[in-house]
Amino acid sequence: MSDTFTDRFLGILLAAGEGTRMRSNLPKVLHKIGGLSMVGHVIRAFEGAGCENLALVVGNQAEKVSQECEKLSSRLISYIQNERLGTAHAVLAAQESFKDGKNHIIIGYGDTPLVTAELFNAIKDALLEGADIAVLGFESDNPHGYGRLVMNGEALIAIREEKDANDEERAIKFCNSGIMGLRGKHAHDILRVIGNNNAKGEYYLTDAVEIAHAKGLKVRAVIGKEEETLGVNNRYELSNAEAIFQRRKRKEFMLSGVTLQAPETTFFSYDTEIGADSVIEPNCFFAPGVCLAENVTIKANSYLEGDVVNNKKVSIASEAIIGPFARLRPGSLIGEKVKVGNFCEIKNAQIEKGAKVNHLTYIGDAEIGAGANIGAGTITCNYDGYSKYKTIIGQNAFIGSNSSLVAPITIESGAYIGSGSVVTKNVEKDALAVARGKLRIISGWAEVFRGKKIQK
Repeated sequence: MSDTFTDRFLGILLAAGEGTRMRSNLPKVLHKIGGLSMVGHVIRAFEGAGCENLALVVGNQAEKVSQECEKLSSRLISYIQNERLGTAHAVLAAQESFKDGKNHIIIGYGDTPLVTAELFNAIKDALLEGADIAVLGFESDNPHGYGRLVMNGEALIAIREEKDANDEERAIKFCNSGIMGLRGKHAHDILRVIGNNNAKGEYYLTDAVEIAHAKGLKVRAVIGKEEETLGVNNRYELSNAEAIFQRRKRKEFMLSGVTLQAPETTFFSYDTEIGADSVIEPNCFFAPGVCLAENVTIKANSYLEGDVVNNKKVSIASEAIIGPFARLRPGSLIGEKVKVGNFCEIKNAQIEKGAKVNHLTYIGDAEIGAGANIGAGTITCNYDGYSKYKTIIGQNAFIGSNSSLVAPITIESGAYIGSGSVVTKNVEKDALAVARGKLRIISGWAEVFRGKKIQK
C-alpha cells in the first residue's frame, strides 16, 4: 500500500438492506423524501461535501438501486454485497475503490435521507486535522437501541453495541450514528482485520475504533444532531423524515425572504427554487423541477410539477401571479407579469410577458405571445389520440371565451377569436375569426315546452 496520497475523499454509500418492513416491492432506499429517493439525498450530501468519487454497496434488488443511483451521479461505481454479514463486511465489498490507500473514505447509509453535506464536512475536517478515524455521534435522551460512544476525555476509545454493552455503558447517552471516516492509508488494514466475535456474529464497522487504538492511532468523535442521522425502516419513519425535511425547507425559504402564509400547508421538493419577496398562499404543492423568480405570487391550492428526468421544468418569471387552484405541468414557462388564474392547466407551453390566462382554461403545447388574452373556457386541442400538435398565439391576440383551437394552428398578432368558436385554420394578423352556428330565436317556445312537461 502506498504511504502517500492527496487529500481526496471517497464516499462509500451502504444501501444493501432488505427493507422488508416498508411492505413494498420498491427497495427501501428508493422511497422518496421531498420528491427524491432517500439514497439520492445521501448522494447529494456526499457531492455537496466534495467527495470526488462514490462507491455504492448494494444487495437486495441491486440492479434497481444501482440504476437509480447511477442516474443521479456520474461519479458512482456499484459493488455487490452478496451476503449480509455486517457493516464492515459491506464496506469491504467496495475495497477495490480504496485499498490502495490514496483516498480518505467517509461511510454513509442509503436510508438516512436527512444527512447533510455539513455533517460529512465535519468528518472531513477531523481527518484533515489529524484524526485517523472520525465517528459522528449525537446526544440522545432515549439512547435505547443505539451503539454507545465510550470516551476517555476527548478520545473515543470504543463503540459498544447495546447487546454487547454492560450496564455502565448502556447509561451513556452519546450515541453512534454509524457515519464514520477513515484516513486513507490505514482504512483497508483496519477493516480487513475486523472479526465477528459478538452477539450477532457479524463484522461490525464499530470495531474499527478499538483496532485503531491498538495500533496507536488517533480516534475522534464529531458531534451532530440526532435528527440528521435518522434512519428509515418503515412507512411511519418515512413520514417523520418527510416532516423534518419539509420543516427545514420552509425555514430555509422564509429566512431567505419568501413569505409562506401557512407554512405547515405548503410542501416543497428537494430542488424547489423560490426568489425573495415571493408569496406562497396556503395549500400549495411543489413537485420536483419548479423554479420561481423574485416577486412571484402563488395563490392558494395550486399544484406545480416539472419533469426533471426529461429536463422539462416549470419556470416562473418575476411578478407573475398563479392561481388560485392552478395546475402547472412540465414545460410550463411563465413570463413576467403573466396571470394564470383559477382552474387553469398549463402544460409544455411558453406564455410571454403580460399575457392573461385567467379562468377555466387548458393550454398545452403552445406559445402565447406577450399581452395576449385567453378567455374563460378556452382549450388548445393538442392531441388526436396519436400525436401532439402545437398552437401559436401572437402578441395581443384576443381569444374569446369557450373557444376550441384545434392544433396545429397559428393565431397571429392582434387577431380576435369570437366567443364559442371552434377554430381549425390559421388566423391572420388583426383578423376576426368566428365559427359557430347561426342564432335562432323562437318566440313562445319555452312556455309551450313547460306546459307539455307539466301536463305529462
